[in-house]
Amino acid sequence: MKGYMNDQQTTKKQSNKGKNFTGTVISVHTQKTASVEVSYVKKHPLYKKSLNRTRRFACHNELSDIGVGDKVEICQIRPMSKTKHFAIVKKI
Repeated sequence: MKGYMNDQQTTKKQSNKGKNFTGTVISVHTQKTASVEVSYVKKHPLYKKSLNRTRRFACHNELSDIGVGDKVEICQIRPMSKTKHFAIVKKI
């Protein structure tokens, strides 16, 4: 039974059930925090016009080679602070 729990925990860590986005790094605040802007297109529910929308996320940054203007992939994680609940996965 003990080995079964360990197998279950490792698969849970590998699978990410949160949201994943691709965006552009806007600023690098400190050593471990970056601000990422995600753009997407949304249709108006009544008039069906396409609207461009953007959102900014404060992301945890463990990678050292991230700079302003880089395209990155971010994923949702547990809250690390009041505003940080995403992490940079990789540079694209």
